[in-house]
Amino acid sequence: MHQYFTDDKKKKEHFLDLLSSPKKIVLTAHTNPDGDAFGSSLGLLAVLSQLNHKVQVISPSGHADYIGWMPGVEKILNYQENKLASANSVAEADLIFCLDFSSLGRLADMEALIKESKAPKVMIDHHQRPEDFADFVFWNEKAAATCELIYLLIEHLDFTALVNKDVATCLYTGILTDTGSFKFDSTSKQVHRIAGELIDKGINPNRINRKLFDQNTLDRVRFLGYALNEKLVYLEEYRVAYLFFTREELNKFNSKQGDTEGLVNYGLSIAGAVMSVIFTEREDMIKMSFRSVDDFSVSELANTHFSGGGHKNASGGRSTESLDATVSKFLGLLPGYKEKLLAQPA
Repeated sequence: MHQYFTDDKKKKEHFLDLLSSPKKIVLTAHTNPDGDAFGSSLGLLAVLSQLNHKVQVISPSGHADYIGWMPGVEKILNYQENKLASANSVAEADLIFCLDFSSLGRLADMEALIKESKAPKVMIDHHQRPEDFADFVFWNEKAAATCELIYLLIEHLDFTALVNKDVATCLYTGILTDTGSFKFDSTSKQVHRIAGELIDKGINPNRINRKLFDQNTLDRVRFLGYALNEKLVYLEEYRVAYLFFTREELNKFNSKQGDTEGLVNYGLSIAGAVMSVIFTEREDMIKMSFRSVDDFSVSELANTHFSGGGHKNASGGRSTESLDATVSKFLGLLPGYKEKLLAQPA
């Protein structure tokens, strides 16, 4: 299922008319941004800047080091550190792009700021169950990444001549991270076509891959060893793996934002595993990341029981209960999902 405003001739013409003269534009993505959030934001920033628009990217929160190298990242306003400047930019905006999220709640403290703005809003996203808040919607839940949709929108608007090396680097980064290096089920023929065209712009896939995945601190490598040796639990009777970390454990390894990124996939790498979950104790909640394979929907599980959602095979959730209570609740749910878990291909 998808919704592309460019399929409506009048809407497409109206949108192109908006972009035909210089505008003040704000781009924003979800809190705790990942490679796709920053890739889509910075890629679109580079395109719109070439059209002589004044563009400001605002992130609801800080970002992890592994995406801090991307072209244009120094231009991003961190809302938590620059609330006045961020509010002024939104107040002056002629157009607001909402990227890689389809629920305004994903903006955390920035939600009211964007919601109350009278500027037309453009939503470009691939998550399930989108809210109806945007004037222009470019959405496809089967897309592998928002960066894939950004490239498609560029094609639909005949702006492909504006895809330079910086744009390509950003979009390729988002596609690479959200496809799990092209191994998730969402990886399609179209994704490979787009990746190939981005490579033709002169990017270096090896360098991008190393920047994303091979820049660990020594603390993070030691944390990974601790996590896999001491914390990984595998429940063979359910084909489920999980890990859980207290704040004390995270502090012991000087854990920073992004250090738990990707850990959940190690559980899913166990032969026969269908679902993997990581529970992380934060200051005000328990954060959860769910991953699954084949037709088992972690989105449904997260949405129903843990105030979350996302994609069928990759979702997030949260809990205001204690870490122990949250893990216990999760374990108590497994008998009800056992039939579906065991029904997945081995």
